[in-house]
Amino acid sequence: MDKKPVVMITGASKGLGRALVLALAKEGVRLAICARGEMMLRKIEKEVLALGAEVIAVEADVSDIRDVNRFVSIVEEGFGRVDVLINNASIFGPGPALLSDYPEHDFAEVLRVNTVNPFLVTKRVLPGMLIRNKGRIFNLTSEAGRTGFAEWGAYGISKFAVEGLTQTWADELQDTGVTVSMVDPGEMDTEMHKVAVPECDYELEDPNEVAKIFVTLALDDSIELNGKRFEAQSFLQGKRDEQ
Repeated sequence: MDKKPVVMITGASKGLGRALVLALAKEGVRLAICARGEMMLRKIEKEVLALGAEVIAVEADVSDIRDVNRFVSIVEEGFGRVDVLINNASIFGPGPALLSDYPEHDFAEVLRVNTVNPFLVTKRVLPGMLIRNKGRIFNLTSEAGRTGFAEWGAYGISKFAVEGLTQTWADELQDTGVTVSMVDPGEMDTEMHKVAVPECDYELEDPNEVAKIFVTLALDDSIELNGKRFEAQSFLQGKRDEQ
């Protein structure tokens, strides 16, 4: 059996997802990645192969149970297991908008995509992890997931739900060997942030720097994970203070 860990990343073709894929590829893990856009997914797949890492890349919408089942089944057939899951995929929805002006369809869609996908993918990979009594699951959250910000609309509300989802999974999986935790990456220079804050006038973190924190959390066995909420910006600041 190949001892290289299998890391699954959703929403892997751009932004933080892309940075996570490349950072973990450099560590030599086996990668299982998906995204909704075929062209960008194939581009990142080629970059991973150029780094010498193994990868399974599947076009999939992880808010659709049929795509989730297909993606995870392909990965389990190809790699045999999933050791680490990073539920990165999410959408922001319309740009800054007051809730009183928020389109009902967009509100429902953002909540559906951002809360259903980590539930579905976690539920699908969990049986294999429980059989092995080992696995790490990370959900992406935001400061907007514990503080309501005007004009962040359904995105922030969906992250409140993700925090509750994470805490519930973590409590249910106590002492199983499988951990569920969440990471707040902070504000980053990504396309999503441009939608959220179109006139941003302050410095943003590089997703490639933030990705390094996930490498540590995913691969370091000494860190206590279950039920924890990690703030990537605090990690980065601490490292800079040490230098």
